[in-house]
Amino acid sequence: MDLTELFRFETDLLQIGAGEPVFKVGDPGDRMYVLMKGEADIVVGNVVVESAAPGALLGELALVDAAPRTATVMAVTDCSLLPIDVKRFRFLVQETPNFALHVMKVIAERLRNMDRRLFEVQGTSA
Repeated sequence: MDLTELFRFETDLLQIGAGEPVFKVGDPGDRMYVLMKGEADIVVGNVVVESAAPGALLGELALVDAAPRTATVMAVTDCSLLPIDVKRFRFLVQETPNFALHVMKVIAERLRNMDRRLFEVQGTSA
């Protein structure tokens, strides 16, 4: 699912400059973001676990479980982001089932990638 295409007519975008955080670990998870333009890094501890490009979801986990952020997201370049609050997230999940499936796929893919990284660190295979 191409989220930049789905939200192409949105005008209420958040602008974050290169080197600035989109959010930090421990921040309240009251919204997620669709990266519309730019590049951002998802950082856990001091490790970049993913480099995000346009169309990426950022902070989706916090909307699912209403917990504080577990990662920091830093803008690598100037970024335009579409904020999606809880109310809109629930509407999108209800009205656009493919959106809900896409969010689940992103979460699953990130979990699998972290599992692979753990196996690599331990010197074992999945």
